[in-house]
Order: sequence, then C-alpha cells, then structure tokens
Amino acid sequence: MPVREHVLLSDAERAALFGIPTDPDELARRFTLEKPDLDLIGQRRHDRNRLGMALQFVLIRHPGMTLAQVIQIEGGVPQALVVFIAHQLSLDPAVFADYATRAQTMTDHARLIATSLGLRPPVRGDIALMIASAERAAAATDAALPIAVAIVEALRATNILLPMPSTIERAGIAGRARARKHAARLMVADLSPVQIGRIDALFDEQDGARLGWLKTVPVATRTDSVRDIVERLRVVRAIGIPHDTGTAVHPNRRHQFVQEGRLSPAYLIRRYTLSRRRAMLVALLLDLEARLIDAALDIADKLIGGMFRRATNMQQRRYTASSREVARLMRLFRITIDTLAQADEEGRDPIAALETAVGWPALMKARGQVGEIADTVEQDPLVIATDRYATLRKFAPLLIEVLDFRSGRGSAASVKAIDMLRDLNASGKRDVPADAPMPFRKEWRRLVVGTDGRINRRLYETATMAHLRNKLRSGDIWVERSSGYRRFDSYFLSAEASAPIVAGLNLPPSADAWLAERTAELDRRLKRFAHDLSNGRLEGVRLVDGRLQITPVRTDTDVEVKALGNRIDGLMPRIRITELLHDVASETGFLAGFTNLRTGRRSDNPNALLAAILADGTNLGLARMAAASQGVTRDQLVWAKDAYVREDSYHRALAILIDAHARLPIASTWGTGTTSSSDGQFFRGGKRMGVGDINARYGVDPGFSFYTHVSDQHAPYHVTVISAATHEAPYVLDGLLHHGSSLRIGEHYTDTGGATDHVFALCTMLGFRFCPRLRDFPDRRLASLGPVASYPALGSLIGRRVKTDTIREHWGEVLRLVASLKAGHVAPSAMLRKLAAYERQNQVDLALQEIGRIERTFFMLDWLETPDLRRRCQAGLNKSEQRHVLTQAICTFRQGRIIDRTHETLQYRASGLNLVIAAIVYWNSTYITDAVQHLRSIGEAPDPALLAHTSPVGWEHIAFSGDFLWDSAAETVRRKPLNIASDRFPT
Repeated sequence: MPVREHVLLSDAERAALFGIPTDPDELARRFTLEKPDLDLIGQRRHDRNRLGMALQFVLIRHPGMTLAQVIQIEGGVPQALVVFIAHQLSLDPAVFADYATRAQTMTDHARLIATSLGLRPPVRGDIALMIASAERAAAATDAALPIAVAIVEALRATNILLPMPSTIERAGIAGRARARKHAARLMVADLSPVQIGRIDALFDEQDGARLGWLKTVPVATRTDSVRDIVERLRVVRAIGIPHDTGTAVHPNRRHQFVQEGRLSPAYLIRRYTLSRRRAMLVALLLDLEARLIDAALDIADKLIGGMFRRATNMQQRRYTASSREVARLMRLFRITIDTLAQADEEGRDPIAALETAVGWPALMKARGQVGEIADTVEQDPLVIATDRYATLRKFAPLLIEVLDFRSGRGSAASVKAIDMLRDLNASGKRDVPADAPMPFRKEWRRLVVGTDGRINRRLYETATMAHLRNKLRSGDIWVERSSGYRRFDSYFLSAEASAPIVAGLNLPPSADAWLAERTAELDRRLKRFAHDLSNGRLEGVRLVDGRLQITPVRTDTDVEVKALGNRIDGLMPRIRITELLHDVASETGFLAGFTNLRTGRRSDNPNALLAAILADGTNLGLARMAAASQGVTRDQLVWAKDAYVREDSYHRALAILIDAHARLPIASTWGTGTTSSSDGQFFRGGKRMGVGDINARYGVDPGFSFYTHVSDQHAPYHVTVISAATHEAPYVLDGLLHHGSSLRIGEHYTDTGGATDHVFALCTMLGFRFCPRLRDFPDRRLASLGPVASYPALGSLIGRRVKTDTIREHWGEVLRLVASLKAGHVAPSAMLRKLAAYERQNQVDLALQEIGRIERTFFMLDWLETPDLRRRCQAGLNKSEQRHVLTQAICTFRQGRIIDRTHETLQYRASGLNLVIAAIVYWNSTYITDAVQHLRSIGEAPDPALLAHTSPVGWEHIAFSGDFLWDSAAETVRRKPLNIASDRFPT
C-alpha cells in the first residue's frame, strides 16, 4: 500500500470505518441482496457482469465507495465477500476475474447503481461540507475517528458517495484545525488588552520561568507549602481572568487546552501560535487557580489532622506510661474497699481500720495521683492539639484571608466563625467577642469558654479550623473556584439529564416500585435460607450457638495443575524485557496510544518511548535508564517522556493492550472477561523525604498503595494511586466504570478492605455484582424489609429492620448520584469520600447505606447458598495476588521505594508498571498457546480443566536487569522457538 501523507486515522481506525468484514455474520448483516437489487442485477447479460454489478451494489452501501475505489485502496476485494455474493447469485466466484475488462463498464455500472439508489458522486464543492462537518465534531474532541465518522455521516445524509479516504482525512485535518482556531478565539474573546498583556508577560521574564514556577504546585505537608501556594494564587488572581471565561468553548476542548498547558514545558508552549498559546494559558490559569486552592486545602487538611492525631497519640502514650501506677492504685483501691467492708461488717470504726490497713498519708498521696490519671484519660484531644497552635497560626490566617468560604443554611454559623477570625486577623485584635459563633460540638464549647466567661482564643481558633476541615470534606462548606471542595450538589447531574441514564440502567423511577420488588424477593430468600439452614442443606455452612460457621475454601493447588504449570513454564522462550516490549508493541500496536501532546502525532522513536515506559515501570528513572541503555540517549528519553507520556496516553495504550489480549483464543481458557478482582499493593516512600502516608499495617515507613483491577483473564485493566491511609472501598467503582477497555465486567471480587454497604448499593444499581470476601462475615447481620419476627429461625443473624422511609424520601437524589457516576460527571471515589466525611450522617448517605444493607443481604445469602461463588471469589483474588508477585519482580530499583512526590508522577509510575505487566501477560499468553500446541503434537494434550488453572504472569524466563539493548531488541522482533532443548538466557 502507498505511504499516506495526510494521516488522520490509524490503520485500525481506517479498517473500522472503511474496512470490508470477512466474518460470516457480518457479511450477512451488511451484504445481503434483496429482490429489487437482484432484479436490477439480473438485467446484465453475462455472469461476470452480474457478479461485478452485485459487488458494486453492496460496496456502495458499505463502506459507501465504488468497486474501483475499493480496488485502488485495498488492492482488491476480499475473496470472502466475492464468494458470499456469488453464492447469492448461484454463480461461480471465479468469473469475477473477467469482470470489467473495460474500465468503462465498471464506471457505467457504478453510475447506474448510484442513480437507482438516489446517490451522486462527490465533487470538489463538497469539500466545504466535509470540512464544516469535521469542524463541528472537532469542537468537542481531537480524536480522529469521531471526526471522520462525522464527515462520513454528513455525506451519507446528503446522498453523496464517499470520496477516497485520503480526501476524508485531509478534510478532517482541516476541520480539526479550524475547530482549534475557533476555540482559541473564543477562549480570549472576552478578555481586555490589559489582561492579555498580563498573560503574555508570563513569557517576558527568563523565557517562561514565571510560568514554570506557577505550575510547580508544592505538595509537601509543611506550613511553608501553604505560604508558597498562596503566593502563587495571588499571582494568578492578579492577572484578573473572570471565572466564566471560555464557557462558550466545549468542556472537552477546554480540558485539552488545560492538559497541553499543564504538561508542556515553556519551550514547547513557545512553539504554539500566539492565539493558541494565549487560549492555552487562559485555560491553564483558570485550572491552576482551582488546583492551587485544592492543594492548599489538602495540605491544611493534613496539618490539622496531624495536630489531632499527635494529640490522640500523646494522650495514649501518657496513659500507657501510667499503666503501672494505675495497677498500683487499683490494688490500693481494692484494699480500701475490702477494709471498709470488713469494718462495716464487724462494727468497727472505718477510719481507724483504714489507718491501720492502708495509712492515711498513703491515701492522701494516692488522691493526687488518681486525679492526674483521671485528667489524662478525660482530657479532650483539642486541649493537647492546641499545644501546636503556633503551627496553626503559620498557615490558617493565610487560608482564611485568600479563600472565599460559602455554605448553605445549615452551616451558616461555621462561615460566620471564619469571617470573624478573618476580621480579628485583619484588625490585630486578640480577644474573641463573647457572642462569637460556636458551630463546633458541645464538648468543645465548654472547653473554649473559661470559668471567667471569656473565650480562649487558642482553643477557639483550633476548634474552628478543625470543624472547618470536616465541613470542607463533606461539602457542607465549599470554596469558590475550587474543584475538589465545591458545593455538594454540584457533583450531581440535573434530574433531566439523569432520567435517560437511569432508564438505561433499568432502575424504577419510584422507590415504592423498587421496594415492593426487593421486599418480596428478600422475604422469599430469607425463608428459603432459614429452611435450608435448619435442615443442614447448605454445603460448608452451619449455625452453632446462634453463630454461623463457614468452612474455608480450599486453596491447595492440585499436584497435576502444578506439574502442568511447570511443564509450560519450562517451554517458555528466554527473553529480555526489551525484546518482549518490542514484540508486544509490534503485535498489538499499543504505542498508538501515546501521541504528541501538541501535534497529535505518534512517536517515530519507539525505542525511546518504550525505554521511558520501562523507566516508570521498574522505578529506574530516566537518567539511570539512559545510563543502562544502548540505542537511546538521555535527551531522547526526556523528549519522549515530555511529549508522549501522560496519564491519558497510558490509559489508551493499556486499553489497546487489554483488548488485544482478550482477543487471543487462549484468554478464554482463564475466563470470559466478565469477572474481575481488585486489591491494593503497598509501596514505601523515600526514607528521608517523608513521602506518602503512614499505615500501621505496613510499619512506620510512609508510602502509597497502587490499587489495581485484574480481569479473570489475568489482564490488569486499571490502576490508581491511593494514600496508604485511605480506605480502598471508594476506588472499587473507579476501575469498573472508567477502565476504557472493551471488557464487560459483570461480577467483581475484593477482600474486606474494598467492601462497604455503599459499594454494595452502587454496584448493584450500576449493573455490577459485587462479591467481596468478608473476613468478618459471621459478625455481619442480615437485613429485613419485613418484621424480624417473620424469621424466627434466623433471630440471631438478623439485625435491625431497613429504614424504608429514608429510601423513599431520598430515592430521587440517589438516582441522580448513580446517573452522575455512570456518566462520568464525578468519580465514585470522590463522592464516596464526601459522603463518608459528614460529621452527622448525610441523608443521601444514609439512604444509600440502607439500600446497601439490602443488597449486602442478598449477597450474603448467595455466598452462603452457593459454594461455587465462594470458590470463584477466592480464585479471582488469587489472580490479584499473582500480579503482586510479578510487580515485586519488576519494580525493584531504589529498593522498591518510590520517592516521587506529586500524584501525577506517582500515577505515571503505577501506570508504567501496569502496562509492562499487561505486556508480559500478553506475550506469555501467546507462547502458552504455542506450548499447548507443542504438547498436543507430542501426545501430551493438557486437560482443559487443568489448563484453566495455569497463569500467564510467570516471569522466571524474563531478564529484567542488565543492559537494555533497545536497538538489537528492535531488530529481533519475531516469533521465538519454544525452549525445548535449552534453558539459558540469551547473552
């Protein structure tokens, strides 16, 4: 095929849009001839002309081009299509070779068919229509396929035959360029010359150094970071860009501008045209203001939380240190009580008895000690936290000064308290007015007001900031121009926008309809379970003394499975990781997911791109990767990383790779691609840098968790970085809803850490079956919608009755939440964290919890009644564990410690690691296929039941370390022979 000069579509996209299918079912759907067609075709005199004209007919319908065009593009017509059409006409397919010995015959037939179908050929004047269609589509996206589809649909809507794909691509490129220019003009249309001058000035000083400083948002949990952020925030606000600037531009296009500005260094931004650069900077500055606000509040959240965490820990240490004294005093107290009791029984003087048995001086000494210990136990953490009031004063006044806090009626007093502190700071006054609002809890109010009636400023300000922290987390208080701390109901779609999404999920619009169905079904299930439990019909489940006993699932691997796995592993070819990545990139084309941020083009240096990916995955970093590599330089790696490697490009590349793996026949051996599991894996941060959060489960070192979703085919289809101190449950749905691959997950497994009643509710309503392995299963109570007395045999297993009134009252809001999650309007993790942050339960949160109790009960009944479900869950989680082992083998540099600070760079590490694992899974799968075929050829055909328990995550045959020989790896991309006679690594 000739080299294409004007490239808009990838080869895969061209095939999807213009390709001729060869699958029998697709041939039948697209190319079946009907009687009017056959009547026209039958008027031809020769068999070759009848077959040729029939092919013209079907090709004009799909892909919408003439036979001459298809021959020019593809070099011929697929034989499968020729045979299919010939069969309908009862003709010999071979006669097609004689068709159109005269080119004019082919042209005449095409014109005749077009006329009969009411179509006309394209002309030069149609270019304007094509470009306009492309421009409309490109208003929302730079993606090539939607733009090309828009052109094709516009031509078909006006009954025009498609021109050559190259013409469509040129029109698409022109339309996309127009859309970009138009969006750039709209972004700055409402700005004054003064504001534009301030934007241009960002490049006047040290070639963009000012902009680079603004974009570098501090993330360290220090008071200095808050001051640095506030300084940047003031610079951004001084430019004076109105908050509603650019609202006429499609949100996707604004996001594109933001992404380009955020990720492009100054020297790349200088290469943009002036109008596009200005538009990008406007979008970037608007986004930067929101990011700076969020970063300041995030750090303040951690600083305030740290104050109270230290206070609680200090209180605990003080109590622990006094434990010996507590024991001694308790013994003294016991002697005192025994002495008084005995004196009372014998009629003796109790004081004299105490003097003899204990001694009055000892009692008086113990009196003070008891008081000190009681004060230690009863002391509120607020009092101890105030010891770090000086730390609070280093950042709190700055936040209060620059941020605009808003609230609804329920939290108006909280905002008044913040406003009062702002006034005190501005005036320099130290005393808090006696009528100061006290929105925090009652226990703190008593502490804040002294015995003299005056308000303690240190306690008041500390309590107010701690209260503000909780209100910001829940969304009761929000900050103008923030992204992560905005108004709570802004996370929801409107009722009108939610309605079609809810209908698509088959959710009833009324709570009564839903409750009626669930009530009847739950009543039936509980009665059946009670009957089966009483009669001992449940495999591995017994009720002993009112408590469930569940026999654990056996995890011992069958000897035959181990033997087969070892046999296959021994046949795997020995390979370097560089060769493996090149092989997989060549076979799957996953590098197409990495495009230049500025131009949209793909990299012409796959060595550098693969090396940058591996540098992320192995935690080696660019400098060390360059030093250990042959075939790439450090400059090439830096360019590849800056221009092509982004979170969204990793996301696209992973989706391509996961889909390619799912298409392998061997993948169905391990699963159907409809179930998956997710689990977190802890990575330690830098020892000295204090990066990450501390989780006592993993020791005293700070770190992060990479939370990964793995399909039943062993494909790791989603990964996200979360704090080690964060609960995993909010992130379960992130991966299920937003993985981007073609997997259709229906059933998902987690361990206890991923399970909450909220996740049960949302998974069910979004169409997923959530099946966690609950460590505390026997301690969880079943829920009922009817009277608990209706199930006497389950009295010890059933908890309180579900609050159906709460569900009815807030059903509409729950549906809006579900629709918002489904549409991607808000991330599930963000909403679940908001709901969990309420000091007093939010009513939507409470309704969701009640729905979750119902759905969890259905799951628990399924778990108890279905041993196969327990085995499936165990098998699914084992696949996640197998991935963790491979992860430890790959991410070894810096002793596996990840020292990156920002979430963005941490996500790069996680995404690079996940992509490398997905490549290994794909490569292993292809060679497991070869190994199985080899075993069959020598009479050792594996039992399919045993083969299903093998795994493509083995890595003993892969060399991860040593020199990275990229040039030689690129030259040796080919199928390798199985390791039948040798077990040595290549040298």
